Amino acid sequence: MEDWATAIGKGAVSHSITDPSPASAFITPPESAADVTAGDGGASGQTPRYDRGLTALLLPVLLASLAAAAPSAALEGIVRDASGSAVADALVSLRGDGSDRETRTGPDGRFSFTERGSAGILVVEASGFSPYRRAIDLHKDAGPLTIVLRRSFADQVTVTAARVPERLAETPASVVVLGARAIELTPALAVDDALRQVPGFTLFRRSGSRTANPTTQGASLRGIGGSGASRALVIDDGVPLNDPFGGWVYWSRIPRVALDRVEVLRGGASDLYGSGALTGVIHLVRKRAEETRLDLDASYGSQSTPDGSVAASLRRGDWGVRLHGTSFSTDGYVLASPAERGRVDTPTTSEHEGAELAVEHGLDGASRQFAAISAFRETRGNGTPLQTNDTRLWQAVVGADWTSTATVSLRAYLGDELYHQTFSTIAADRSSERLNRQQRVPAQVAGGWGQWARPLGRRQVLVAGADVRRVSATSEEVVFNPGAGPLVGNEGRQLDLGVYAEDMLSLGRLAATAALRFDHWGQSGERRSPGVATTTLTDHDENALSPRLSLRYPVASWLSLTSAAYRSFRAPTLNELYRPFRLGNVLTLANDGLRAERLGGVEAGALARTRGGRLSVRTTAFWNEVHDAVTNVTLSSTSSLITRQRKNVALIRARGVETDAEARIGAAFTAAASWLFVDSVVVSADQAGLTGLR
Repeated sequence: MEDWATAIGKGAVSHSITDPSPASAFITPPESAADVTAGDGGASGQTPRYDRGLTALLLPVLLASLAAAAPSAALEGIVRDASGSAVADALVSLRGDGSDRETRTGPDGRFSFTERGSAGILVVEASGFSPYRRAIDLHKDAGPLTIVLRRSFADQVTVTAARVPERLAETPASVVVLGARAIELTPALAVDDALRQVPGFTLFRRSGSRTANPTTQGASLRGIGGSGASRALVIDDGVPLNDPFGGWVYWSRIPRVALDRVEVLRGGASDLYGSGALTGVIHLVRKRAEETRLDLDASYGSQSTPDGSVAASLRRGDWGVRLHGTSFSTDGYVLASPAERGRVDTPTTSEHEGAELAVEHGLDGASRQFAAISAFRETRGNGTPLQTNDTRLWQAVVGADWTSTATVSLRAYLGDELYHQTFSTIAADRSSERLNRQQRVPAQVAGGWGQWARPLGRRQVLVAGADVRRVSATSEEVVFNPGAGPLVGNEGRQLDLGVYAEDMLSLGRLAATAALRFDHWGQSGERRSPGVATTTLTDHDENALSPRLSLRYPVASWLSLTSAAYRSFRAPTLNELYRPFRLGNVLTLANDGLRAERLGGVEAGALARTRGGRLSVRTTAFWNEVHDAVTNVTLSSTSSLITRQRKNVALIRARGVETDAEARIGAAFTAAASWLFVDSVVVSADQAGLTGLR
């Protein structure tokens, strides 16, 4: 069912729990004035005598006056970001009473002032965050203080654009960062629906991942028409989330509550990421086990739709353990309109469960190591009794990061998947259906990458890296016509190798980034069937050279101009090369002769921000052209069967303007707006009828 349908009649619960503050985090009461002695009473030095009744009346007034005049106690608190994580090394200033006092937060985000005062202005500043200011009256502000820092548009830090940390205000790339708060507040239930607030993000179908067939969940950016395979690369801590066989994405593998932020890099990015980053990169960044905390999210909606997710972490010293889990199911609804429904139509059901367990070490040090294992299961009913699909997969990842004079990062991953789907032929009056195909696709993936980055002085940073990925899969198919035919298996293998280098250089006020990557990939396969000789499918090798040059020039303290030119590519997936499929009366054939899609693009833009970053606006104009775009071409058409095949046939041009703006309104509110205008058209195509389509 559509995600928005679950919002009808829904109740939702969301809660976060973190380690309680220690008992010492408080503002102490004023000092006692219980012992009060009068001054000298005369030459004898003895205390004069007062009437006891008068003393009883004046003593409470005197005590209250002394209490009000007494200095207040120490001030303590904790500084967190919008996700609830501690902000270490933040500068905390307390200004007032004729003096300024400063301290810094510890690794746990806590701070304290031991000097006493009565009132002042508390200012908190941290790299990558907007400054926080608050008037403090230590007679009224009792209890521990919790300061929440928020990142402004330009002060946020991205690691996706250059594969090293970089402030948004300093990157020439078009990057959107959805922080933890923005993700938490979105009404969308799934990650892909939350990403729809980024202009230009689209899936192959209009419906979301909870209703669409997984083979249609490929993502694309900037108006480049989607296909079943993603034209954008989706990564989780540097590891591809795109399906190794088909290139689509199981968006529910990562629960929304487990995300610290999402970074979206728009524009070709193969110079650093290789195949798949044809139109950009979507980086899903999980919460780490930096503190002991528990985040829960649960809801229940119409069509019997329970949904729950959890992100839990436990920290002890330098070690941390995190567990992320999700569970969802729905009875769904009937896809066909009431006027077209027949006896064969049933609700489209869906359910999935997933979990990841990770162990991390070195959370505060110059090095970090981790190991994670995840599993995911999904089952769907696709609108008729005979049309179903299900997926089972697991993945293991190990990685490490070391930082000294240089930063070295390593990742290695291994995964196994089993995909199963059935297809049927439906009668014209939708009164019956007949099973026509049953497919089973086991797939395995293994890969890894390494990267080295080092600053050379204050004006240059060098980055170099390499990656490798091997995929093997078999599309096992039984055709029913009407009885079951022989099992036919198309077995394929794909090996991708890539090396890249990047130079980030400051030339006075001009900042230039140059990157170059070389990729080589090859494919091979066989067709196997019982009683028939094995047929060797076409072997194919290709190379790709992906350059990028980006410039940024600050013409004023509040305005920077940016520009970039690049090339990117997407190699065909094993699904496109070797797996045919049938939907209703439409048969789509595979094509083992497909070539890579290649994109060339230029863009120019400007970033303006007011002093202090309270208002930021980034505008980018772009021109992208995709050569050898893969699309389905009709080979023949009859009343009972339409036959198509995947082919490289089209030149697609997408040009447009995108704008992102953010305004901070006071200390508690942020307003954001985004806009995209894009004109995407098929400029030329080998098949008549495709040219001019938008």
